[in-house]
Amino acid sequence: MKKSKKYSALVTEQNNPRTSNLDRISLKEVLIKINYEDSLISKAVKKSIPQIEKAAKILSKTHLEGGKIFFMGAGTSGRLGVLEAAELAPTFGVKPKNFIPIMAGGKYAVFLSKEGAEDIFKNGYNEIFKKIKPQDMLIGIAASGITPYVKGGIQAANKKGAKTALITLNFKDRTSKADIIISANIGPEPIAGSTRMKSGTATKLMLNMLTTSAMIISGKVYKNWMVDVKPTSRKLLMRAERITALLGKTTEKEARKILKKTAYNVKQAIIMSRLKVDLKQAKQLLIKHKGFLKNIIE
Repeated sequence: MKKSKKYSALVTEQNNPRTSNLDRISLKEVLIKINYEDSLISKAVKKSIPQIEKAAKILSKTHLEGGKIFFMGAGTSGRLGVLEAAELAPTFGVKPKNFIPIMAGGKYAVFLSKEGAEDIFKNGYNEIFKKIKPQDMLIGIAASGITPYVKGGIQAANKKGAKTALITLNFKDRTSKADIIISANIGPEPIAGSTRMKSGTATKLMLNMLTTSAMIISGKVYKNWMVDVKPTSRKLLMRAERITALLGKTTEKEARKILKKTAYNVKQAIIMSRLKVDLKQAKQLLIKHKGFLKNIIE
C-alpha cells in the first residue's frame, strides 16, 4: 500500500487537467493539445542549463582524459541513452568503445519492452560495478527519478569513485545520490504516466545539450561544423568533402584528393589545405593544439 502511494505521488504519474477530454474531441483537437503540451518543454528545460553545464564540463574532461562515459536507463530512457551513444561516434569521431549504453534487460529490451527489468536494483549495481573505473562517468536516465536499476548503477559508480549525473523529469526527487541532477518541471503527460511523450522529448533535449556542448568544448566542432565527422556513409562522405573544401578554402575536387591522403580525416585535410603543410605537420599541429582547429588556422 505504501509503495502504491509512493508511485502515485510521482510527478510523472500525475493527471493533466488540460487533456482530460482526449477521448471525446476531434483528432485535430487531440493533435493541437499534444502540440501545446510539447511547446512547454523547451522553456522548462532551459532552467536546467546550470546543471547541464556542470555535467558537460565533467563529460568533456572525462573524454579528453581517456575515460569512458556510460549511459544507463530502462524503457524509453534507456533507448534514448542507446541512441545518444550510437550517434556520437559518426558525428564527433569519438571511439564507440568509450561511449557505452547500458539498457535494463539487455540488448533485447532495446527493441521489445522487457517489463520488470527496471525494478532490479542489484542488476544495475552489478553491471556498473563490473565495468566502471574511477576515471569514468555514468549518466543515469530515469524519467521518474526512482528507477531501482538506475539507482543501483549510480550507487555502484559512486562506490568506484566515478562521476555521476542523473537526467530525470522528477524535479521534486531529492533521493538520488548522483553528483549532478539534471531535471525539468515539464508538467504532467498528455496521457497520465506515458513518459514516452513529454518526458522522452525533454530527456532527448537534455541529452542533446549535454553531449553536444561537451563535444564543442572538447574541440570537436569548428564554428558550427562537425570537423571530426566520420564518413561512414555516402551522405557523410560528401559532408566531409564539403566541409574540407569550405574551411580549407579550396575546391571539392581538391578537397577529395587531400582527404584521401589523410584517410578522410577532415581536420588534417583542412590544415593541409589552409596552411599548405604536409600530413605529418598537420598531425603535429593537432597534437600541439589538442585538436582545437581554431587555434591552428585562425
